[in-house]
Amino acid sequence: MSLLQSIEDPSELRRLAPEQLPALARELREFLLHTVARTGGHLSSNLGTVELTLALHYVFETPHDRLVWDVGHQTYAHKILTGRRERMAGLRQWGGISGFPRRDESAYDTFGTAHSSTSISAGLGLALASRAKGERRKVVSVIGDGAMTGGMAFEALNNVGVHPEADLLIVLNDNDMSISAPVGALNRYLARLLSGRFYASARDAARQVLKAAPPPLLALARRLEEQAKGLVAPGTLFEEFGIDYFGPIDGHDLHALVPTLHNLRERSGPRLLHVVTRKGHGYKLAEADPITYHGPGRFDPEVGVKPPAVAPRPTFAQVFGNWLCDMAQADARLMAVTPAMCEGSGMVEYAARFPQRYFDVGIAEQHAVTFAAGLACEGLKPVVAIYSTFLQRAYDQLIHDVALQKLPVVFAIDRAGIVGADGATHTGAFDIAALRCVPDMVLMAPSDESECRRMLSTAFALDGPSAVRYPRGAGIGAAIDRADLSTLPVGRAQLRRQGRAPAGRRLAILAFGPLLHTALKAAEEIDATVVDMRFIKPLDADMLQRIAADHDALVTLEEAAVQGGAGCACLEELQRLGWQIPVLNLGLPDAWLEHGDPAQVTASVGLDAAGLLRSIRARFGAMLAGKAGDGREAANA
Repeated sequence: MSLLQSIEDPSELRRLAPEQLPALARELREFLLHTVARTGGHLSSNLGTVELTLALHYVFETPHDRLVWDVGHQTYAHKILTGRRERMAGLRQWGGISGFPRRDESAYDTFGTAHSSTSISAGLGLALASRAKGERRKVVSVIGDGAMTGGMAFEALNNVGVHPEADLLIVLNDNDMSISAPVGALNRYLARLLSGRFYASARDAARQVLKAAPPPLLALARRLEEQAKGLVAPGTLFEEFGIDYFGPIDGHDLHALVPTLHNLRERSGPRLLHVVTRKGHGYKLAEADPITYHGPGRFDPEVGVKPPAVAPRPTFAQVFGNWLCDMAQADARLMAVTPAMCEGSGMVEYAARFPQRYFDVGIAEQHAVTFAAGLACEGLKPVVAIYSTFLQRAYDQLIHDVALQKLPVVFAIDRAGIVGADGATHTGAFDIAALRCVPDMVLMAPSDESECRRMLSTAFALDGPSAVRYPRGAGIGAAIDRADLSTLPVGRAQLRRQGRAPAGRRLAILAFGPLLHTALKAAEEIDATVVDMRFIKPLDADMLQRIAADHDALVTLEEAAVQGGAGCACLEELQRLGWQIPVLNLGLPDAWLEHGDPAQVTASVGLDAAGLLRSIRARFGAMLAGKAGDGREAANA
C-alpha cells in the first residue's frame, strides 16, 4: 500500500514520521495531476500548495483547529487528505464533489468559499468566536498574494490589529509578488529563528523594558527593530497592523515548513507566516505556463494541454476582446478596466496593443468600478470587464458612484447565467434583478455573437451607464464583421418567428439572451411566436403590447433568477399597460445550482428545449390542444 492510500484522514497523516512527508508529497502531487487530467479543474494553484497543505494538516489538529482557505481553488490536496480521495474521480462533475470548500461536504471545510479575499475576515470571526465560547482551538487562514490585493483583506488586517487576543495564524501563500526573495538554507534558518521561543521571548522582554523609556528612545528602538527586520524580511507592513510577521520561507520545503508551523502553533495572538511557492510546482509544463494550466479541461499529462485539431467557435469573451480592440482603434477615449481577469475576459490582445489604456487593478472589484467612474468624469469612456458573480461585490459602487452620477461606464458582464463546473459560487444568476432596478441603467442580453458585438457598440455610444450580459463559452457561430461597429436602436425587440396557430391557441415566447435559440427550437413543435427581446431595460413596450394583443398566453425565458428578473419586468409593463393575459415566467429557480456539465445543469432546471416544452405544456397544454376556452380563462381558472 502506498503512503497516500494509507491516509483516510489527517489523524493518520499525523502518525507519520517527518522524514516520510516528502515521499507522501510526491505521491499526492502525482495523484492530483492525474485526477485533474481526467476531470478538468484548477491545476497550477493546487500543484503549488501540496507541501503547504500537508504541513498544515500535519501540525494542526484539524478539524478541531480551524483551517480557512481563501478562494478555495487550491484545496484539492486538502480534499484528498480529508477522506475524499476516492470521490476525486467525480470532481466538479454532476453529482460529484465541488472544486471549492463546502461546509455541507466535509467537517474539514470550515468555511465555504470561492470568491477572493475572505479568509482573514472569516478566520478572525472563528478565532474570536472560539474565545467567546471558552474553546481552545487554533485558527489558520491561508491567503494568496493575489487575494491580498483585495480591499476586504486589508479591512480584515486593520481589524485583526485591534484584537491581540485573537489566536489567528495568517499564511500568506506568495507565488508571484515581487517581494519574494530567493529562498534556501538562510531563509529557512531565519524563519525558524524568528518563529522560535528565544526570539519571541527576547522581543517581548525588550518591549516590556522599553515601556518605561522616554518616547524619543522608544520611537528610535522601534525604528531600529523595523529596519533590522526589513533587511531580512518584508514584514514591516504587517507589523504596523499589529501582526507578528515571520518568513519568507520556502513553501515546498517540508523540513522548513513543519518545524516553523510547530513553533507558530505554540504562539498566540495574530501572526503571519509568509511562504513562497510556485504555481504548477512539480509538473514542468504547468510551471512554465501556469495560466494555461490554471483551469484546463481534460488532457493527457504525458503530452500536456494541446490545441484542438479543429478551431472551436469563438467564445463570447473572445468576441468582446475583438470588439474592444476594434473600438479602441476607432475611439481613443476607450479605457478598459478589469479586476484581475485579463485572460478570462478575453483582454490579452487589447492589453498588448493598448497598454496605456489598459488597467488591471487586481482583485478589487469595488475599486475597479469607482476607478472607472473617475475616468468617466474626465470625459473618457471606460469599459469594465467583469464576471457576473464578481459584479455582486461592487454593487454599491455601481449605484452610488456610476449610476447616480449618470456616468457613461460600460459593464461587459461575462459568465452571465449557468457556468457549469464551478457551480453555485460562480453562477451569474443575479445581475438582471440587481441592475434593472437601477435608474438610468440600460441592460442588454445578446442572443448570439454578432448581437453581442452590436450591443457593446450600442452601450459605448450611450451617455449614461449600461451593461451587456453574455454567457460563458461559445455561441451559435454567428458571422461577425470586424469592421462593423454599428449600434442598435435602444429598447427595440425583434420578431424572430411568427406563429400561425388559430385564435384561442396562440402562444408567444419572449426570449432574453442566447436561450432564444432554445425557444426557436421548441416553438417549431407548438407553432409559437418567438421574440428576441434584446433589451431588458428599457423594455420594448410597443412590441410587448402588440404581442399581448395578438396572443392568448405568453412565456418569458431568461438564464437568470426568475425572481425580480426580465420576466418580472414584462409582468410589470403589462400591468402598467392594463393587459390581462396569462404569463409563464421561466428562468433559474429560487435555489442554488449544483456544479456539473453546463448541458446537464441547464437540463436540470428545465431550460433546455425539452424542459421548456414540458413547462409550457404543463401550464398551457389544454389551451394548445384547444380544450379550454381561449387560454386566458384556463390560466385564470
